[in-house]
Amino acid sequence: MNFTKDTVSVVIGGTSGIGKAVAAALEDRPGTVHVASRSEGLDITDETSVIQYFDALDLIDHVVITAGSAAPGGPISDVNTAAAKEAFNVKYWGSVTVAKHAISKIRLGGSITLTSGFLSRRTVPDTFVKTAMNAALEASAKLMAKEWAPIRVNVISPGLTDTEAYSDMTKTSRERMLAYAAASLPAGKVGTVEDLASGYLFAIDNTFVTGSIIDIDGGSLLN
Repeated sequence: MNFTKDTVSVVIGGTSGIGKAVAAALEDRPGTVHVASRSEGLDITDETSVIQYFDALDLIDHVVITAGSAAPGGPISDVNTAAAKEAFNVKYWGSVTVAKHAISKIRLGGSITLTSGFLSRRTVPDTFVKTAMNAALEASAKLMAKEWAPIRVNVISPGLTDTEAYSDMTKTSRERMLAYAAASLPAGKVGTVEDLASGYLFAIDNTFVTGSIIDIDGGSLLN
């Protein structure tokens, strides 16, 4: 994809973590990058907020959605249903709401890139909510890609990535956790936000990729 001074990209969830790295990578290219998140005043669980956000924009080319949510763990029989619904409202329904209101503003040749996670296709005990949210996003993206063609819709599925999500841990505990994970992965490392950002750029740039789930997980699904 050729970026010019007229190219417009939107990164939802772009003020921290993976989204921030994606926004930074796009800002190195020609064009304009709009960054939005809850801290910037956009609540993707509020459809009116999303409608107003896109109504204020002219035509755009690429939308990246990295906004995530905390999700309750534990056995399925013990899952806190209210907390699970809230997690879905942010990551799943929030992503769908952004995509459905962005699509009318996207120029031909544009793209939407969503974010799931490796738990969508790896069976790990006590991760029911994350598994369900991510699997739902991946299945929905394929329908979006079909229904909204030729606008391309893809999903990046990250593995364990070293981000601010672990900032509540002590430095020692965080380093121990990341080292243990790295040793268990075929790639021999955990992901960095730059590793992930390059995957989003691939989804944006490659005009022959749509309806795809792009795994950037260090080989997590091989274990």
